[in-house]
Amino acid sequence: MKSHYLLVLSLTLSVAWSANTYAQLAIHGDIIYTSAGESIKDGMLVIRDGKISTIGKASEIRVPDGFRTIKAAVVTPGLIDSHCTVGLSGILNYDHDQDQIERSSPVQPQLRALDAYNSHEELVEWVRSFGITTIHTGHAPGELISGQTLVTKTIGNTVDDNLLCESRALAATLASVALKSGASSPGTRGKMMAMLRAELIKAQEYHSKVQAAEASEEQDPPPRDLRLETLSKVLARELPLMITAHRAQDINNALRLAREFNMEVWLDGGAEAYLLVDEIKQAGVPVIVHPTMIRPNGEYENFSFETAATLAKAGIPIALQAGYEAYVPKTRVVLFEAGMAAANGLSFQQALNAITIDAARLLKIDDRVGSLEVGKDGDVALYDGDPFEYTSHCIGVIINGKVVSEIKR
Repeated sequence: MKSHYLLVLSLTLSVAWSANTYAQLAIHGDIIYTSAGESIKDGMLVIRDGKISTIGKASEIRVPDGFRTIKAAVVTPGLIDSHCTVGLSGILNYDHDQDQIERSSPVQPQLRALDAYNSHEELVEWVRSFGITTIHTGHAPGELISGQTLVTKTIGNTVDDNLLCESRALAATLASVALKSGASSPGTRGKMMAMLRAELIKAQEYHSKVQAAEASEEQDPPPRDLRLETLSKVLARELPLMITAHRAQDINNALRLAREFNMEVWLDGGAEAYLLVDEIKQAGVPVIVHPTMIRPNGEYENFSFETAATLAKAGIPIALQAGYEAYVPKTRVVLFEAGMAAANGLSFQQALNAITIDAARLLKIDDRVGSLEVGKDGDVALYDGDPFEYTSHCIGVIINGKVVSEIKR
């Protein structure tokens, strides 16, 4: 009898949760920034079953009966952090929740962020409360190849619940943070490049053997090698190589490597990218620009607040990121980084696009998120004023049409 009661209760709760998964919402904004064209003053956005069903002037839209209406001064698409370690990095400096970097080997392409992401980590909820609904996260800079990244929304009981891409890029580092001391390798920049070339050539040979075996009934395929399988995807342009580089010489090395192996490369960081604008543009490489307010020491000593604006003016695709910090709370807030970029050369719309539609295009998820358009996911951020003003607050966050935060942050 008791087990029967528990079964009925479980089924009832499951049905109730399913029924409430997609709230039916109408959002009325004094201004709606769609990131898909012109902003809409006194606008209305209707979300039905998790998707945007209507958007336009409030005076022209009838809110369906039974829909909850939420009012905000400013409405934007849910924000996208184009590179962080949230979900792998714990909010505190405890060893048990620091999975963003594995130090046992300098080359580890087989490591998957999917296997390390903790959807219950407090940092996920914290960044979400500022309007960040999607993150590109994974292994941190610090090893020559530190592992794979993923793209997920900032909700879910498990990482699988709202995964947008389980393997989005392979993270590599051409910077002093990946150099080793003593007799360990790599100890110099020349050794870093030599090791990367050697691994990529091994992957080419491995892929050739796999293809030969597939074409022949007599030849056995080589033993599976997860490292080389992953690098083969990079060589086949199925998986971008995201290279963290800040000094001009390291950025140039990254561009040379991209040419040499005909890989899709994303430049991550780029503190001195303004010195190589022509080279980056000619290479067709997008830049995930370092946090605008990054501390100007070490390899960041020559950074500029105007780097994002300089690259955008040159027509180079950019997105903005929160990055990784070795100290608590392990991440910055990409909303504030975009605000500072807007104060240093980017227009308001350029800065907003860099954390919405431009980030979505870079991550190849713009069919679902990044702008407020009919048919896209109901991911929305609500503010009581200009979101780039520090006196403004995020007052609501909606993901898949569900209100997930109403904290005034």
